[in-house]
Amino acid sequence: MDFKWITDDIGPEKVVHIYDAKSGLKAIVVIDNTSLGPAIGGVRMASDVTIEEVFRLARAMTFKNSAAGISHGGGKSGILTDPKTENKETIIRLFAQAIKELVMYIPGPDMGTNEETMAIIYNEIKRSVGRPEEIGGIPLDELGATGYGVAVATDIAKDFIKLNLNGARLVVEGLGSVGKHSARFLSERGVKLIAANDTHGTIYSKNGLNLDELIMLKDAKKSVIDYKKGEKMPVDDIFKIECDIIVPAARPDVINEKNVGLIKAKLIVQGANIPITIGAEKILHDKGILSIPDFIANAGGVIFTSVEYRNGTEKEAFEAVKTKIGKNTKLILERVYKEKIYPRDAAEALAKERLFKAMRYRRSR
Repeated sequence: MDFKWITDDIGPEKVVHIYDAKSGLKAIVVIDNTSLGPAIGGVRMASDVTIEEVFRLARAMTFKNSAAGISHGGGKSGILTDPKTENKETIIRLFAQAIKELVMYIPGPDMGTNEETMAIIYNEIKRSVGRPEEIGGIPLDELGATGYGVAVATDIAKDFIKLNLNGARLVVEGLGSVGKHSARFLSERGVKLIAANDTHGTIYSKNGLNLDELIMLKDAKKSVIDYKKGEKMPVDDIFKIECDIIVPAARPDVINEKNVGLIKAKLIVQGANIPITIGAEKILHDKGILSIPDFIANAGGVIFTSVEYRNGTEKEAFEAVKTKIGKNTKLILERVYKEKIYPRDAAEALAKERLFKAMRYRRSR
């Protein structure tokens, strides 16, 4: 509780703390801004999730939804519980009941939650996105919505740094839902996965890893270090590996001022939310390493959910991701190189332009 809330003209509009003594449920919901419409934002489930993390993620969602041009504001929630807990369903149902009256917040899947989780929430309050196909959803994890967007952003960014994707070496930090699909869609463009990690360690091979085998291991609840070939390394050593592209696809702030000097890459495409500190982003750019901000590159999931929310189709969702992320990546990079500014500054300017126009119509408080 040491985090000091910082409010500005954007938000947050509402912060709700949830606690149930009997079950041990502890959670927080941050509704950052609803000027563009009801806030969409994932439910993060982790025993170490912090108030500051949820606050920063909610703001990232505000910018992400605005930049993506969808009619939704930004929010986020965090449940302070190990997602592997035996009473996960009970915790999720209690959480759903606790947010029932927060009608301006629409929960979606995030780290530690998935389509099944959203189905449970929908069963309780009839309000969630990223649900299974059987109950009217578009299965984000199964289709790899966020990973597809990462690949689209990479395809645009390559032209600005003259990077040939055919044979380009890829490192994925966090081979979970976002990481594996990012690698899959990038492999279709000729990119070669040479390293990946999870919470147990890193696997590396300069000759390339078999992505299908790695995915089979992860689907079997095993670790990447159970892969039979390649060199096994500590988790954090993944950023010491020389490569062309890095996709951070797991936790916040994994690239920071302490380890940014280790990075030897040409391009970073942020698959996770807030995976790089602001200071580290600036250091990377000053070193000549291009980093595509999270709310531009990883908007595929929320674009899918916006299509789902209006009962659109899977085909429409893929087309929307390709159009929106491709256009926005090009727009911000043109501004970066023309005005000599940082990518995040260009991205936030894009998001704020639409957001501030919508905020003019808010009722004065």
